[in-house]
Amino acid sequence: MKRILTAEQIERALEKLYKSITADMPRKDRVAVIGIRTRGETIARRIVERLEKEHPHLSVDFGILDITFYRDDLSRRRGVPLVRATEIDFDLDDTWALLVDDVLQTGRSIRAALDALHDFGRPHCVRLAVLIDRGGRDLPICADYVGKKLSAPEGQRIQVKLRENDGQEGAYIFKKA
Repeated sequence: MKRILTAEQIERALEKLYKSITADMPRKDRVAVIGIRTRGETIARRIVERLEKEHPHLSVDFGILDITFYRDDLSRRRGVPLVRATEIDFDLDDTWALLVDDVLQTGRSIRAALDALHDFGRPHCVRLAVLIDRGGRDLPICADYVGKKLSAPEGQRIQVKLRENDGQEGAYIFKKA
């Protein structure tokens, strides 16, 4: 594994991501910020905490989405999939929903997340925020808000580490197994 972003660079990417989201966020609609497990959840939580601090008048719901059973490669994976709870305890109907993930790679996780999200209601719009867009899509999916664009050669992945999950911050590139 090779480090490609330091903790400081992750912080700058988060700042850019936050600013682009808040510049576009509606001020009158109900807002739902939903993180895709696991690191998307952490990034979404950071966004919500900052929104609540800087925009206390804004009504923001926070949710966590597990996409395990919506993945199109579930039958190809070896072993028992790790399934965790989805935590959306509010009505998604007619919200401005922000779906958050750490890295946008092929687009398959986002497709699965969109399928899962609609089981919880019908937002009037869904926007996608990712900390890192690495390119190389298999599906026609793009993020509305991006903290940092990076490229990775085919056959390699980018992994984000966050202090809440991993005890450290950074982004790394490694060969797929």
